[in-house]
Amino acid sequence: MARLHVLEHVPFEGPGHIARWAAAQGFGIRTSRLHGGDPLPTMDDFDWLIVMGGPMNIYEDHHYPWLAEERRFIRSAVSSGKKILGICLGAQLLADALGSRVFRGAFKEIGWHPVEMTPEASRSALFADFPPSFSAFHWHGDTFDVPKGAVHIARSAGCQSQAFVYEDRAVGLQFHLESTEETIDALIRHCGMELTEGPYIQDEATIWQHTQACAPQAQNLLERLLMRLAQERSA
Repeated sequence: MARLHVLEHVPFEGPGHIARWAAAQGFGIRTSRLHGGDPLPTMDDFDWLIVMGGPMNIYEDHHYPWLAEERRFIRSAVSSGKKILGICLGAQLLADALGSRVFRGAFKEIGWHPVEMTPEASRSALFADFPPSFSAFHWHGDTFDVPKGAVHIARSAGCQSQAFVYEDRAVGLQFHLESTEETIDALIRHCGMELTEGPYIQDEATIWQHTQACAPQAQNLLERLLMRLAQERSA
């Protein structure tokens, strides 16, 4: 049985549909609530590391002192050959662990926006049968350079680096395939002040208008990715 460990940065960005999928597979899942002072696990405590999102920047150590230790921990998880899924802030932390630059994007993306697969995506067994484009939920302002040695998987009109995969075991997703109605509601309640005018920022009504149709499709793609990741051998 695979053991999943979640790194949570704020109480309103949990694993969402990942937890549902893990329960259905009989996988164990534990959480370090870094915002609450929980300790990080040891490398022997888990098989998969799930690094969630959050409104902070990856280098805001003065506000979130646990970030520096978390960055070192993720680098160790990469070196140890762990399976890793980083989402939004988690993808930025994973990119940083792999030596890439994380920086403010040209646009904020908030809401349901199209994601397009790159030609290189077919090189990854994890994404080889993904559709050429699909809608995903976004809530980010920062972005990253695709790490050296990783495959650039996806992009969007507002953000060139939407996803990457490293050695078919470490995946960074700038978008949220794990979103549920509950997780979207929590984001709106805690971060709704960010729903301002912008070319890639939807208002609350538009977000909810698309959620019913788009969330199940995104969750299906997440399950496809997680099943493929489960089948890959660890290093």
